[in-house]
Amino acid sequence: MRGRSWRPPLLLIQAEKLDVNETTLKYFAAVTSGAIDGDGYVSAARKEVGLTSGKLEVALLETAVLAAYGIKSEVKRVWSAYNVVASGVGAARLAGLYFLYGHPLLEGDDRLKSHKLAEAVRLGAEGLDIRWEGLRRTEGGLVAADLIISVGGAAVKYNVYLRGDAIELQFQSTDRSRAELAARLLRLAGVGAEVRRVGDEWQVVVYTGKLAAGHERLRGALAEIVEAARSNGWVDEKRAERWLKKLEKGRVSKEGWPMYYVGLNDGAPVVIFSSTKSDRIEQEAQKFREMGLKEGRHFTVKMPKGGREGYVFISSVGLRRAARLSVHGSGRQRELAEEFISYILKRAEEKSKAKKEDEDVYEKFKEVVEKGKSWGSLTLKGFAATVNGGYEVKVIDGSAEIEESWSGKKLLRLRITAEVNGVRDDYTITYIRDDRNKAMGYAVMRADAPGGREADKERLSALVEALTGKKPWKDSKKIRCGREHLDGFARFAEFADAIEEWLEETGGG
Repeated sequence: MRGRSWRPPLLLIQAEKLDVNETTLKYFAAVTSGAIDGDGYVSAARKEVGLTSGKLEVALLETAVLAAYGIKSEVKRVWSAYNVVASGVGAARLAGLYFLYGHPLLEGDDRLKSHKLAEAVRLGAEGLDIRWEGLRRTEGGLVAADLIISVGGAAVKYNVYLRGDAIELQFQSTDRSRAELAARLLRLAGVGAEVRRVGDEWQVVVYTGKLAAGHERLRGALAEIVEAARSNGWVDEKRAERWLKKLEKGRVSKEGWPMYYVGLNDGAPVVIFSSTKSDRIEQEAQKFREMGLKEGRHFTVKMPKGGREGYVFISSVGLRRAARLSVHGSGRQRELAEEFISYILKRAEEKSKAKKEDEDVYEKFKEVVEKGKSWGSLTLKGFAATVNGGYEVKVIDGSAEIEESWSGKKLLRLRITAEVNGVRDDYTITYIRDDRNKAMGYAVMRADAPGGREADKERLSALVEALTGKKPWKDSKKIRCGREHLDGFARFAEFADAIEEWLEETGGG
């Protein structure tokens, strides 16, 4: 047998002769991750992990190998190839091993298959087992316990300390690979964790805030430790209640989202995730790509170098786009956007409550989110309204296009066919960027319109007010609209995409 066909029998012999332990699991996961990264796939939605083979005998050997490592699978014929498919619990176990030991997570590996990795994180989390034991008092008087996290045969024991005002989870070892495994298991449990070197040891340390953002099973185990310590009289009631409330609050955060920074930049909401790990940065960036956000337009990525942190930066434009997709997206795109917006709003609310100087953070985030959700929520066709002055407005149709002026500037044309007080006409409002880069729209009145230029101006003014809720500015020959009117126009599906594109391409939010 040639190529990768020798691997299944070798892995099978390894499992039978050497037993299944951490060493063999690590090798098994590295080899199978290569197969997954090749022609394989990971689907968290279907709870499946698949390996592809060109030969039936190799596929059958692979099912035997997976079974030897405690993973049930079946062979499915797909055109001229064969898929070895693990599903349910087996898929979660295999995805967890892929995440923990597979070569895509090696430092500096440019071959990272991030979309498969992101799916593996979501699926592998379902196979986690989290438990605790050994509640005790240390010689220094601290309350401590052991927390064990395991998946697919890989397990790590952490120390949990109830120290001062914080719950502290700690792991330390002189073996860097063990510390890396400890950090990855925590990430699989929804906790942003990094490895750092302290003297001759490698450490992973996380505190209450990050732990409270973890998965429900992790928060539940930590809450049980706090409750047990309180029952023993080792922790006072006030501290215990504060910790339990923080762990309970974590339930509002969607699993799979690490701790993001939320704040304001010149009054505009921004969201930032930072890490010294390339795989963590890529994993988060891939979520936004899957969500439908465009790199360079809605978010930017800087990979870590030389031990310094990298980041994923989501601007207010990206936040607004995500909010829109949380309502008008489809399938997985919408699901991811809903999770992200829900989580970010909760983070903004918590920040506003925690710090007086940031009390406007939540309102700013809420304003951008509500604007994004409203965009594209209405349709022009059939829209009807009555505005002050008794004008009856009925919209027949509409469209929007981006055009280029003679000077090379991008123009936005909003075209509307409507009846105003029974007079049907076609209207065009053109948006440009002024010298200060503000979005300004205008429409020139026609002398040959029914009733003349003045009547044309009043009808169009009524139309703009009906569509946006705001009156335009008027002079003798034209009407003018501002950004607030553009946001109103963006509520209509026929306009929304072009408006969003024009704003982004012309450098404004």
